[in-house]
Amino acid sequence: MKKSVFLGTLAAASVAAGVAAAGTLDDVKAAGELKCGVSTGLVGFAAADANGKWGGFDVDVCRAVAAAVLGDGSKVKFVPTTGKTRFTALASGEVDMLARNTTWTFSRDVDLKFEFVGVNYYDGQGFMVPKALGVTSAKDLDGATVCIQTGTTTELNLADFFRSNNISYEPVPVETNAETQAQYLAGACDVYTTDASGLAATRATFENPDDHTVLPEIISKEPLGPLVRHGDNQWGDIVRWTLNALITAEELNITSANVAQSSAAAGNNPEVNRLLGTEGDLGAMLGLDKAWASRAIANAGNYGEIFATNIGEGSPIGIARGLNAPWTDGGLIYSPPFR
Repeated sequence: MKKSVFLGTLAAASVAAGVAAAGTLDDVKAAGELKCGVSTGLVGFAAADANGKWGGFDVDVCRAVAAAVLGDGSKVKFVPTTGKTRFTALASGEVDMLARNTTWTFSRDVDLKFEFVGVNYYDGQGFMVPKALGVTSAKDLDGATVCIQTGTTTELNLADFFRSNNISYEPVPVETNAETQAQYLAGACDVYTTDASGLAATRATFENPDDHTVLPEIISKEPLGPLVRHGDNQWGDIVRWTLNALITAEELNITSANVAQSSAAAGNNPEVNRLLGTEGDLGAMLGLDKAWASRAIANAGNYGEIFATNIGEGSPIGIARGLNAPWTDGGLIYSPPFR
């Protein structure tokens, strides 16, 4: 079954160049909305509330792109996708971009004909277990049953880890985070494995989160970021530089609270002026107006604001910045210059 799904994805991806050639920017403008592929529900990153309103770290990236392109961050149609369906949705044109917990890999970039526009979250795969299990290390999981989402790098990393440590496991395949959570809490598996950020987000929703522990091992590199189809360089540039605008804004101390004031008059910092369109016209190079970046930042704030609001230490998810701190603070979050 895995082989047929993968080949189906490859077949769908083969039409990507044709879809992209139509000009995604023109399609988005004509539709009056951005179609953004997100996860089926991962609190803090992308989840719909009781009223159907989407929110989260990845959702705010989608809204920033919509604000840059359409002038309104609310003009987004969120399309829930699973690990299996996400690539077909993007390749076929069902969505204009993906902004969900998707790992940038060689084969996805090259073989599936997608373009990762950057990294918005540096992650790594971990393990969560009930404290009652008495396990303190992933190397003690010999013979465990493990809930694992299909169609993900997590599957492959899990097999590699257990093989390299000469221990065995029994996979319990699931398709969505909600299904994984239900199976794990019902005792259908001993272990839940996914990106560490996903474990933190899932654990925060438990009725008794302190009854569960995330083991210390991080067994992979998982650079997560938005992606688009190959073949439409203009659209790729728009999504890439919108993300970079959010990152640069944090570095330059431009926030949702002061961006309007900063945009109103040119200051003494040339990069601030270029970013906000008060000097030069970088927007024209993208096919956008001068205020595109200002709108993206005003929508939900700069990268740091978006992180803090949705998943930071002051949020219910409670994730420290760590590798996702700006490069000036010892992290890996870094944007090329606006010049």
